[in-house]
Amino acid sequence: MFAAGLYALCVPAAAQQIAPLPYPAPVDAPVLELDDLLANSARQSPQIIEALARTRIADGRRLAAEGAFDTVFTAEGGSRLVGYYGGTYADAKVARPLENWGGQVYGGYRASSGRFPIYEDKKYTNEFGEIRAGAVFSLLRDRMIDDRRFGRVAADADRAVADAERQMVAIGVQRKALDAYLNWIASGERLKIYRQLLDLAQQRQRGLQRAYEAGLRPRIVLTENDQMVLRRQAMVVQSEQALASAANALSLYWRDGEGTPRIPRREQLPGVLPDPVVMGAPQDIERPDLLVAQLKARLVQDRLALDRNALLPRLDLNMEVARDIGDIGPGGPSRSGNDVRFGVTFSVPLEQRAARGKLMQTQAELDANRARARWLDEQIQAEVNGIFIAFDAAGQLIALTEQERQRADAMAVAERRRFEMGASDLFLVNTREETAANVALNLLDGRMRRLSASADLAAASGNGTALGLP
Repeated sequence: MFAAGLYALCVPAAAQQIAPLPYPAPVDAPVLELDDLLANSARQSPQIIEALARTRIADGRRLAAEGAFDTVFTAEGGSRLVGYYGGTYADAKVARPLENWGGQVYGGYRASSGRFPIYEDKKYTNEFGEIRAGAVFSLLRDRMIDDRRFGRVAADADRAVADAERQMVAIGVQRKALDAYLNWIASGERLKIYRQLLDLAQQRQRGLQRAYEAGLRPRIVLTENDQMVLRRQAMVVQSEQALASAANALSLYWRDGEGTPRIPRREQLPGVLPDPVVMGAPQDIERPDLLVAQLKARLVQDRLALDRNALLPRLDLNMEVARDIGDIGPGGPSRSGNDVRFGVTFSVPLEQRAARGKLMQTQAELDANRARARWLDEQIQAEVNGIFIAFDAAGQLIALTEQERQRADAMAVAERRRFEMGASDLFLVNTREETAANVALNLLDGRMRRLSASADLAAASGNGTALGLP
């Protein structure tokens, strides 16, 4: 069926292997790179492992659905132990359901001995028994689709949905891992900025101490700068705490070979910020949740075909050929030679209220699913466009902030020179330095926003490759 082909395109067959994940760097690597983190998270995160297990559950359901087409062997036998009649019989049959025409083919063998009452006359066979073969075909209802075939189609859809949901979970986990990684790096960069501020104040404190001892500076200036040193030391302590918290949060996505979370060391911080994971607007949007909505709508459409099938009358064609072998048995010569049987079975509900009611429900559900899929598609497109606008704006703001940082650094350097020459005061020097630090922090935040927007763009467009997924 077309639906089965569609679901097969959406998800690989159960026998196929999911594309192998890259091996991450060891947890004690000198530097924790983004690619290593994403590879580690894709391989070790419990949420992704759980989602993979759910796809195996769907594989089991798909195999169970194939059981409706299993070949079935049946056998029965019996004997009259006490009484006027002493007949014994045995009957074996192998039946194979047809994947098309909603019927089955079968073959069998039966044999009997002794005598049976007239109302069990059909149990008689010749000396070596009877062999038979037959088939049943559905000519109207169940010819194109039936519960067995729909069960298989539904299992294919469940497998495709499970795989799409696995991709949704994996993309979500990788997006959170990237957020934790960026927060860790940003905390490290903020710590650098605050330490640079503290170093400037401490160096100035040593110079002021020498000037005070030489009688060139009043003690109040030394006290004022000491106050600034203490304030900047508090900023450094807070930044160190923020970095430790960020490293602890990152450990959920950075695990050793046994899957145990490992807190990255401060020495593993990279020296530069990573590149954006997506450099421009995506060409194609392959969101797993949109695929899920489309698959569910397609499954409802297949169920609609099943409900329409229920409106048809049942007309089954039965054909069977049988032949007794061996000498004539107690049943007489009527069983000798070939026996060809042909028949039809016809039935139809006169009111069809159950079938028409199900058809109405399924049609309404199909309309609802189509509207939901359309709204989701439009929502995703608007989301991607909005993220790309933010990504582009962040790039422009970074360029402006970079120019502002250069000017703020130049002003801070000039103010320190004026202070050393006695043409400025400590308040202006501290103000210039903190302004330059704030601009550096704004530049860092802008770069982080651009990186975060690029990750949002990858997640919103379903670009798992950019997030370290196969």
